[in-house]
Amino acid sequence: MGGKVSFPRINLDRDKTVVVTGGNTGIGYETAKWIAFLGAKVIIACRSEERANEAIKQIKAEYQAEKDRGTDGIIKDGDLSIEFMQLDLSSLKSTKRFIDEYKSSGRKLHVLICNAGIAMHEQAYTEDENELMFQVNYLSHLLIALHLIPIMKESGSDDCRIIMVSSSAHLMAAFDVAKIQGNHLTKDTFDRLKYYGNSKLYQLMQMYYMNRRLKDTNVSVLSIHPGIVETEINRSFQDLGRWKVFFRMSKLFGVTKNPIEGAESSINAAINPDLKGTRDVYFQNCKASSTNSTARNIVNQETLLKFSLERLKDYLTEDIAKDWMPEIQI
Repeated sequence: MGGKVSFPRINLDRDKTVVVTGGNTGIGYETAKWIAFLGAKVIIACRSEERANEAIKQIKAEYQAEKDRGTDGIIKDGDLSIEFMQLDLSSLKSTKRFIDEYKSSGRKLHVLICNAGIAMHEQAYTEDENELMFQVNYLSHLLIALHLIPIMKESGSDDCRIIMVSSSAHLMAAFDVAKIQGNHLTKDTFDRLKYYGNSKLYQLMQMYYMNRRLKDTNVSVLSIHPGIVETEINRSFQDLGRWKVFFRMSKLFGVTKNPIEGAESSINAAINPDLKGTRDVYFQNCKASSTNSTARNIVNQETLLKFSLERLKDYLTEDIAKDWMPEIQI
């Protein structure tokens, strides 16, 4: 833990408040842990209170070990500020409960890290009748952002950020608004990699359409690709033999990252002071990388936004819906 990391080891303002979805495991765990180590208030938003409390206990144990070791860059006084809030991204009702609880708590918000996700899941639909990866990876995170951006605007900070944990899988994705839900497919014809890539494409498109509307504010949106990382996300496709082989080969050839290596780009995007005001950048290994032309297409972005607002209409106020309505005629 005390070794080289490629994100700044800087003491963060103790009032800086960061939400990490899926912060109880994998990349999210390392992201939440290190940002807490550096002094910020961290909220782990995930489904299981038991697993979150186990993660918080482990983070605090690791923090003590790092202090005893004399690790540079971490706070040395007081205890960590890290809490759990319940959030199930597969349910819009649960997501809205999280939003309402956050609003009523009086907490500020400076960084929202949209980290939680599932990969290459078989065809499945939520209680909201959305394709599972579309809702968990993209749509519910959008709902959170739309409601919490006003809190970020009023935070008193001139540097608030939303971080989308996307993937290079978006490079293999395609955009067709009529096929977002995959209803035209069966479980046998449902391309799990394509629909995972699509969900990550939508996160990048979200970055662009949000930044257009936030350009004159204190809130900026960035996205990252963490790399091929060994985490629990792999459990979604343990039945796919070719992908299990792919991950084994990636590990054999040293391509696979561990969770802390996977978290580096997220942490850097969230806290690096040099990135203040930076927008529309997709980071890979903490360096700017290219998104595909589909993600950058403004008509695609606004079409996706219009579709998304329609799916979320029962969970949005009239003011939010009006503020975020598409800017161009679709």
